[in-house]
This record gives sequence, C-alpha cells and structure tokens, in this order.
Amino acid sequence: MIGAAQQHGPGWREVTLPAARPAAGLARQATRSAVAAWHLGDLADTAVLLVSELVTNAIEHAGPDTSATVLRLEFSGSWLRIEVHDASPHGPQPRTPDWLDESGFGLMLVDALAAKWGVQQTTQGKAVWAELDARPGGAAE
Repeated sequence: MIGAAQQHGPGWREVTLPAARPAAGLARQATRSAVAAWHLGDLADTAVLLVSELVTNAIEHAGPDTSATVLRLEFSGSWLRIEVHDASPHGPQPRTPDWLDESGFGLMLVDALAAKWGVQQTTQGKAVWAELDARPGGAAE
C-alpha cells in the first residue's frame, strides 16, 4: 500500500511512495518514526534531510511514467542506511550549481552529510543510498 510503512524486522522499514510531490513528506514522516523507534534522536534531522533530498531527486528526475518510489531504512547498530529505489536506470548527475541557482544542491548536501553514499543498479532501476554513522559520537569514517 502506498504511503504505509512496512516493518521487515527490528531494524528495517520500507515505505512505498507515490511518484508525486507528496512522496517527500510521507518519506520524512516514515523516517522520523523509524529513527524514534530505533532511539537515534541525534541523527533525526540529518536523516530526514537526506531522505527528503533523495526522494525529491527520485521524483523529479526519474520521469513522468515512473512507477512508485520505495524508501528503505535499515539500522544495523552502527549504521543507518537510507535507500531510495526508483524505476529509472539513470544515476544522479552531481553538478556544481551557480550561486544564484534555486536547485541542484541536493547531492552536495548528501555528500557533505552522509558518511558514504552511492548508486546501485537494481533489476527494476536503481537505488541511491546514503549511510550515517549511528555509533555514539557518530564520527564518520
């Protein structure tokens, strides 16, 4: 069901999002809920910002005939992994926006805030992922 979070174990959540603008808000809500359940309050704002950027990029760049976007959150004890899956096989194209640009800063934020991030091809398109260090003190590698 679109917008409903599914829990696949104690450290795993998945939400199917509509391929439309409300997706980012639903993704932020699901992320706040998961982070609270996993007692990762220190990561909440950063995780929500990363999710918002990745979901917005997926919706804006995957194309109009793209099926639903899927958000997966996984907590391993030391890492919080965020994955956004969409049906487009094309990876994001990082760029350096001009200082007057109103968009184009999302991947710069992801690169600055995530300990690591990347793109993985899937059978249905791709997954753009980011990881946050969830250890006490949270020092990125």
